[in-house]
Amino acid sequence: MTAVLVDDLVVRFGEIEAVAGVSFAVNAGEVFGLLGPNGAGKTTTIRVLTTLLRPTRGRALVAGHDVGREGLAVRQLIGYVPQAISIDGALTASENLEFYGRVTGVPKKERRERIDQAVEAMDLGSFLDRLGRTLSGGMLRRLEIATALLNRPQVLFLDEPTVGLDPTARHMVWERLEVLREEAGTTLLVTTHQMDEAERQCQRVAIMDFGTLVGQGSPDELCEQFDVPSLDDVFTVATGHAIGEGGNLRDARASRRLSRRLG
Repeated sequence: MTAVLVDDLVVRFGEIEAVAGVSFAVNAGEVFGLLGPNGAGKTTTIRVLTTLLRPTRGRALVAGHDVGREGLAVRQLIGYVPQAISIDGALTASENLEFYGRVTGVPKKERRERIDQAVEAMDLGSFLDRLGRTLSGGMLRRLEIATALLNRPQVLFLDEPTVGLDPTARHMVWERLEVLREEAGTTLLVTTHQMDEAERQCQRVAIMDFGTLVGQGSPDELCEQFDVPSLDDVFTVATGHAIGEGGNLRDARASRRLSRRLG
């Protein structure tokens, strides 16, 4: 079963073509990585799939629904964790969960049960009473993912979920995501700049550069295709530059700000 289908997707901003005819499919229950340097079109693609941006041309289906014509149905079936921190630092972790339960339309009679399930899924019990601004980077990411689980998404989109985290926090986030996938069958579509993370966690990946796909397959398949030993090397050969290159000054400043907040 296909959870996400992208067919010849094009997104233009004036004369700039941010996404230039991208096509890929994500199987239900899969961990799929969307990789590429800053400015490659990854976040733009995610914004289309989460109904935040209308495509210029092409087709995109999420959980069987067209993102352009059936946006409400799509939003009811997905969760989204953006790059930017969305947790309110003046609220406790528990209050943040209650707030997101309300704004995402979780029925009042089901809200407590769903919050409890999200808390268990992301192992948040030890810091529910702490203010958001006092939480570590790993705690914040786990809390954000928990808020995205409240509507029981079939597909969870995670845009750089471990950026700025230390290795221990990264491991914890992925450990909880793996439990979620195994227990609930949730499909994960992830963007990341961590090639070792993608190689270890993603069953398949697609590499974007300048709005197009330059490689697609399992990490092992791509290493064999490009005749290199690691996904890091695949990225360099496929795009012509290292993972840290690309993008613009605004991208770099935004990444540094986010890393400082999570540190």
